Amino acid sequence: MTKCPDQEPDLVTDPALLEVLDDLARHEPLFHRPEQGTTRADFDRLTAPDYWEVGASGQRYSREYIWSILEQRYATTPPQWPEKNSATTDFHLRELAPDTYLLTYTLHQPNRLTRRLTAWQRRRHGWTALYHQGTVVTPPS
Repeated sequence: MTKCPDQEPDLVTDPALLEVLDDLARHEPLFHRPEQGTTRADFDRLTAPDYWEVGASGQRYSREYIWSILEQRYATTPPQWPEKNSATTDFHLRELAPDTYLLTYTLHQPNRLTRRLTAWQRRRHGWTALYHQGTVVTPPS
């Protein structure tokens, strides 16, 4: 059996989407940006009613469960998010359908590296997250 090498694909965002890419990158990492709002109303505005995600652990999480975790995070004074010494890189965007986009990026946190994706849809009130996933990356040895 041939082992598939872990090669980085040559991801290129269509230049026509660069403005949308810049706009959506300001929303990420999703739920780590208090400036996007810290209340239930903000969370409801930011996510679709049927929103769900797969965390870096591989677990599936409902919208309600995510809100319960965020409520605890934002109750801390001062908020512990975003984490110090974290950064986002490698943003790429693909249009999936009219006003619906797949945003991918890398999240560098002090104790782990994850690849992230969020499916976003532009609606009348602004951007709405439809789905989010994080995958832990094992650094090459």
